[in-house]
Amino acid sequence: MKKALIALVVLVSTTAGLASDRHADVERLDNSAVILKEIMAAPDKGIPQEVITNAKCIAVIPSMLKAAFGFGGAYGKGVASCRNANGWSAPAFFSLRGGSFGFQIGGQATDIIMLVMNQRGMNGLLASKVKLGADASVAAGPVGRHADASTDWKMRAEVLTYSRARGLFAGISLNGAVLSQHKDDTRDFYGHMVPFRTILLGEIPSPAAASQWHSALVRYAGR
Repeated sequence: MKKALIALVVLVSTTAGLASDRHADVERLDNSAVILKEIMAAPDKGIPQEVITNAKCIAVIPSMLKAAFGFGGAYGKGVASCRNANGWSAPAFFSLRGGSFGFQIGGQATDIIMLVMNQRGMNGLLASKVKLGADASVAAGPVGRHADASTDWKMRAEVLTYSRARGLFAGISLNGAVLSQHKDDTRDFYGHMVPFRTILLGEIPSPAAASQWHSALVRYAGR
């Protein structure tokens, strides 16, 4: 009887923990949708429309942290989706750590947006782990209502990156940062492990919990 009671307590505690972890994943998805909405709503200070509508994949990290200046001091968790024949894929959960982030991040939390612009960049993302600047070229993205005709954003990099901190939105280099699938968050959200590639290629349906994220993608980046 005592063993059965202990087992029941453990089961209930585990179930509650899983529910709590999934709630955090859903919250991260909703926050990412809000960040995309706020940035694109800023007149003349958002991502140029022709840039975001040409992106093959979009990734957002709400509140990335950098504890100290220097390599390896930054860490954040985010979500990404890629275009496919049926629209946008289900969300894939990842972490981003390390890299040379410049001085804008400082010690405060910073929102990060990454746009994968071509097939080579997408192939790197599908590998479940990619080092920006090595496995995929990365550059600070252009800012404004429209990209300047003189900019070469179509040719510059596989991944264009942006940051927002203390109301300032700008392109930022994330050279050297490593993006990899966050397996624990993936299990928490989907109930079991699903490979990055399977998610991003649209081979699984997107749960209802990702509806706000998907609505933001369609509204600002199109189908």
